[in-house]
Amino acid sequence: MVSSTSLVISPRKFRSDLYSYPYQADSNTPLVVNVLASLIERNMARNQRISKNCSSPCYLSKDMKKTRIFECHETPDMTIQSYLERIFRYTRAGPSVYVVAYVYIDRFCQNNPGFRINVTNVHRLLITTIMVASKYVEDMNYRNSYFARVGGLTTNELNKLELEFLFLMGFKLHVNVSVFESYCCHLEREVSIGGGYQIESTLRCAEEIKTRQDEDRRYNQCAGLLL
Repeated sequence: MVSSTSLVISPRKFRSDLYSYPYQADSNTPLVVNVLASLIERNMARNQRISKNCSSPCYLSKDMKKTRIFECHETPDMTIQSYLERIFRYTRAGPSVYVVAYVYIDRFCQNNPGFRINVTNVHRLLITTIMVASKYVEDMNYRNSYFARVGGLTTNELNKLELEFLFLMGFKLHVNVSVFESYCCHLEREVSIGGGYQIESTLRCAEEIKTRQDEDRRYNQCAGLLL
């Protein structure tokens, strides 16, 4: 039996979590992860509607062909929310890393107007941007091989993704305080819609929790085989 409750995130709570996050081993997943997952899912839904309504043939430019490196042959059986939670669980990257990753994703899409986030490229884009953002924000980081294992890729695949991402970004990775704050304000405005951000959370029974743990264990085993 599954029952659903609605978690309301207020703008004040969101900002407090963003700037005063307790960096501890048992800390909960940062609220920005939930908001970012929802934003990306809405963007994907919009891109899907656009692609369905676009009847003209699509011709790939040279730059568009380069972005196809982010497309995977098999779509990972993991939601955006679960994937971001997995990344946090194994890297403990703080809230600021996800904000900077959001900045990078926005810049990447602006620099490559033909690129559209969809189910085939979103996971690779996320693990790449979060890894690069972590290197920019954090003083100490995991190796690429560790991030690759967390993301379900080989080290060679993630190395290639990182390199191509940097060139497609024109190596413009600097995020000053004003830009960082502007993106924080944008995320906060998303939370402010309707007087609070509604996140559907599901209260699972013990059996369903065990199923999720088993799936995560299998995912880890598959990722380990790729190393």
